[in-house]
Amino acid sequence: MSTCPHFTHLLVLPHLRVHNANAVSGPLTHGFPSITAFLGVMQALERKAVAAGIDRLAFNAVGVVSHGWQELVTDGGFVRSFRLTRNPVDKDGSTAAIVEEGRIHLELSLVFALTAEDWDADRRQADVAALAYLLAGMRIAGGSVSPMEAPWQRRYQPFLADFTGGDDDQRKSFREACLRLLPGSALVGRDALIEQRLVQLRADHPQATRLDAWLALSRIDWRYDATAHEGKGSWQGSRRKGDGWVVPIPVGYGAISALHPAGSVANARDATTPFRFVESLYSLGEWIGPHRLRRPQELLWYADSCPEDGLYRCRNDYRPADPTAGEPSV
Repeated sequence: MSTCPHFTHLLVLPHLRVHNANAVSGPLTHGFPSITAFLGVMQALERKAVAAGIDRLAFNAVGVVSHGWQELVTDGGFVRSFRLTRNPVDKDGSTAAIVEEGRIHLELSLVFALTAEDWDADRRQADVAALAYLLAGMRIAGGSVSPMEAPWQRRYQPFLADFTGGDDDQRKSFREACLRLLPGSALVGRDALIEQRLVQLRADHPQATRLDAWLALSRIDWRYDATAHEGKGSWQGSRRKGDGWVVPIPVGYGAISALHPAGSVANARDATTPFRFVESLYSLGEWIGPHRLRRPQELLWYADSCPEDGLYRCRNDYRPADPTAGEPSV
């Protein structure tokens, strides 16, 4: 397993408004775009920057902070459905089929980890403005970026955090950046929770698998305890205070076929790149306040592909604080 790549600056594009983004993050999850979509935005922005003459920057990782969302679903009731749109009629005048698509409106901040060489102050200001302009014309998880409400206000202006100084300077820069991202929730990875729950499940059910552990953490189980409070029964949930806002998320793709030579698979999108059939990989994430992060690597997601093992996934280096080591609790 790799670690977060080195970087010299954090580029923060705060409070972006995205309309009609894809709310279906994978075959089994919905409610927020997949983290793979944001790594795709980072790679697309880097290509656009090079085409625009900004070739002194390397984009290494991306962080996501959500400030608000509105999933387009029906109101009321326990079971909800996506609000769907009917497509125009076919060329022969017949009614087109409705394809179920989940949509969501978002307000989020993107944090890009950059490596820059010979980036003086004059160039920085111009390049940051150019990158913000390029992103405004792109799609984010299939959604359109809307103009900011008040671009002259400080909270809506893009900014840089410099990480070329000493440890104290870097901590101060990251702390200031996190405070400017409040209020909001940052998405971090919690892969270790699956192993912890698997150990608990196998204590009673030795045949339990990681899928069982993932499902157990993805839902809330209720049981009736007849002697919970002085002999009076009550319903007890599997989630406890302090467990955190843990959610199931897709983190990449796993191969289900061999790697086929470029151009050998019919109807492939790119005939110049080797082709492989894949399926979604799932793990767990947690939404936490940016002010609870201790270092930038805990916020950032980066690509960690291993074609030899058939794994193409995103990783995050978040680790909860260890109270026994004297670290502040998260």
